[in-house]
Amino acid sequence: MENQKLVNFLNQLLSNQFVMYVKLHRYHWFVQGRHFFQLHEKFEEMYNEFASDLDEVAERILMIDGKPLATMVKYLKEATLEEANADDKENEMISKLKEDYKQIIREVRDEGMPLAEEQNDEPTLDLLISIQAKLEKYVWMLTAYQAYE
Repeated sequence: MENQKLVNFLNQLLSNQFVMYVKLHRYHWFVQGRHFFQLHEKFEEMYNEFASDLDEVAERILMIDGKPLATMVKYLKEATLEEANADDKENEMISKLKEDYKQIIREVRDEGMPLAEEQNDEPTLDLLISIQAKLEKYVWMLTAYQAYE
């Protein structure tokens, strides 16, 4: 398949989105501290955003004749992000999210967009640009939030 590298990248992105979806649920459930109400709500907003985006990525993979991954084992194998596996403190959660978001942004910008451009796949490029913009907004918001710590 001519666009297999792009499909592979999109499946990696999809895998990272699922890891983030689960991580954000964990943070939503386990956050504690003086910012509980604010972060509990924000983490829910974030995982809902990932749910919407991962559905778009999976559907795009199908539209370009690929097969989206659809098992946790495969997601964990293909993801470049790590699962949350500790009961992090509030500030550690924010720092880890910023790091993860920045990593996805780099991968989208440095790997995904060039692959979409090689294939002259404007809809995929548009999707990746949209995802990058959303993640950059969250990095900005999380950075601003940490400025008050």
